[in-house]
Amino acid sequence: MSDKELFKAAVDAAGRAYSKYSGFSVGAALLTSDGRLFTGCNIENASYSLTNCAERTAVFKAVSEGYTDFEAIAIAGSMTDDFSKPCFPCGACLQVLSEFCGSSFKIVLSDGEYRLSDFLPKVFSEESMK
Repeated sequence: MSDKELFKAAVDAAGRAYSKYSGFSVGAALLTSDGRLFTGCNIENASYSLTNCAERTAVFKAVSEGYTDFEAIAIAGSMTDDFSKPCFPCGACLQVLSEFCGSSFKIVLSDGEYRLSDFLPKVFSEESMK
């Protein structure tokens, strides 16, 4: 799957976001190593701390279906229909991704391709605590 196709799937997922409080819709498309696609959207709650991000929704869907080997994720977010500005993943989502993905894991945003290590150079892990 091309980066463009993966990003388009993230944009489509953003269309399903439940963002009635912030108006900021985010979608994610997570590609497994064997080519399976899991999408997610942000799901807000009146109690903001209970909101779930699009990236974690996609990861949790995949893991709950038995998939833990991931190739890439695309993230698209916007308060309008224009997804041209990059929507960077939050720290919580980066930490969840780091549980399953190495530092070279690909993250596709509207302005190009990044690696997990670009956003989270010092990951909290079992190894880092030893």
